[in-house]
Amino acid sequence: MLFLGIVYLVNVFSNQSEQKRIESYGQHITVDDKNMNVLIQGEGEETVVLLPGYGTAAPALDFKPLVDELSPHYRVIVIEPFGYGLSDETDKERTTDNIVSEIHEGLQQLHVERYILMGHSIAGIYGLEYVNQYPEEVSAFVGIDSSVPTQPGMDVKFPLKTFAFLEKSGLLRLIKKVSGDPYAGLAFDDYTKEQMSMLSNKNGTNATMLNEMKHISSNFRGAQDSTFPRDLPLILFVQASNSDIEGWIPLHEQQAKESVYGKVMTFEGGHYLHHTHSVEIVENFRRMMDEIDSGR
Repeated sequence: MLFLGIVYLVNVFSNQSEQKRIESYGQHITVDDKNMNVLIQGEGEETVVLLPGYGTAAPALDFKPLVDELSPHYRVIVIEPFGYGLSDETDKERTTDNIVSEIHEGLQQLHVERYILMGHSIAGIYGLEYVNQYPEEVSAFVGIDSSVPTQPGMDVKFPLKTFAFLEKSGLLRLIKKVSGDPYAGLAFDDYTKEQMSMLSNKNGTNATMLNEMKHISSNFRGAQDSTFPRDLPLILFVQASNSDIEGWIPLHEQQAKESVYGKVMTFEGGHYLHHTHSVEIVENFRRMMDEIDSGR
């Protein structure tokens, strides 16, 4: 009990201290009467909108290597959904429909009418719904190890109360501390790593994140009969060796076959391919888009 009490108090004081040290980036826009944070970089004629994977505590900072590679050629907009980064939390259920609607409203506030949607991980599920709802706005979808509706294992029920207890007790902070630096060896400076770490402590298991976790299974289930529009350019950058999900590459190859302009490219590396392969992703993305445009 003494140990848990100390861990709890350390977490409380650390949260208060870190809240004052988190520095603003990007800009706020009003969506559903709340603040949604976005980062805009670059002045290219075409716009790329980046959507994060589930649980990415600070999307605009996490995507920095990719944004830096894209921004010399495109206008890049990183969306931080509610509960992520510097965006407000929300009481609205984290269904795919609500998340997609909020992202779209954010882009409407920015007066963005035509864009390429690029998303990591679970953004493959939200992006699938998005491009079918707003086909006149999205000119292509690019997945970065993006989720597939039919991938196995997504009917799991997550222990939400356990995650909430770990966060409130301070044990989650302790686990992160002893687990070492998750960004070691990556192209992030110390300042950015510190900011991402503090935002991870702030957002990792907030109520909005936990609500999204609660809806993961139903959101996957609801997408199982959906496909990308046949005439929409579809580029999927995929982890080459994913031992956790059976048939990871064939699942993406099947998605690509459903598009006249579908392409798959694999990279050795972890799930966050944009941490280690941003240069190659952007080079091949631009080349593939040129090939698609010339072949139309």
